[in-house]
Amino acid sequence: MNTGEDIQGLRKIIDFTRLISLFILSIHFYLVCYVAFEQLGFTSKITDKIIINISKTGLFKSHLLPKGAALLCLGISLVGAKGKKDEKINLKSILAYLSSGLLLYFLSFICLYINSLAIVVGGFYIVITSMGYILILTGGVLLSRLIKVNLNKDIFNDENETFPQEERLLENEYSINLPAKYRLKDKVRDSWINFINPFRGLLVAGTPGAGKSYFVIRHIIDQHIKKGFSMFLYDFKYDDLSKIAYNKLLKYYSGYKIKPSFYVINFDDLN
Repeated sequence: MNTGEDIQGLRKIIDFTRLISLFILSIHFYLVCYVAFEQLGFTSKITDKIIINISKTGLFKSHLLPKGAALLCLGISLVGAKGKKDEKINLKSILAYLSSGLLLYFLSFICLYINSLAIVVGGFYIVITSMGYILILTGGVLLSRLIKVNLNKDIFNDENETFPQEERLLENEYSINLPAKYRLKDKVRDSWINFINPFRGLLVAGTPGAGKSYFVIRHIIDQHIKKGFSMFLYDFKYDDLSKIAYNKLLKYYSGYKIKPSFYVINFDDLN
């Protein structure tokens, strides 16, 4: 069952994967622009030791490997992204975001060959790469949204308006349990409407023919006679409910410690 907890778990996985992507890219920036960070005073021995150990994994041997790994993690995180609803989403704008983002992201290494101060070179490299990353992220979110919109056959959003309901049978010595069915996404599932304490009051309202007797009243008669209750029943449409009560009494008669009697008062014929 696709519950709210499942959706929250998926969001956490998406966020975590995106954080991994940013983490890889941040370490790449630190290693490539180390001189600039050192001149700015943003380095420390502890940080250097940690990053050196991480760099020994081989992921940071070249400029392309860490960028590719960060982009891969970003792509994985975008698979589960819903994206923002926008009626103006079109493939051309998405391709423009992605193509420009990829160009900036992968061609930003050209900045490293600029003959200038390390801080300037590092700043340009980080800014241009980050701009490319953001453009790819924007285009990826829009693309994910476009794919889901095109694959979605539920044009009236009926499936997203369904929600999980109680499927457990919760019984006690007083309870009334009504069997029901409900729709979750595209499936019809069995459920229970459990009245744990009917003594608090139970009002059944509906127009004639709505199914009050069939769906509610007959179950109350059945279950409470089965549990050994006595019953005062006003049968407006005599003898519909009276027959149900009488037959249920015969069925569960042996379950009563004190054997009950069945009486009928017919106000239409008092003779």
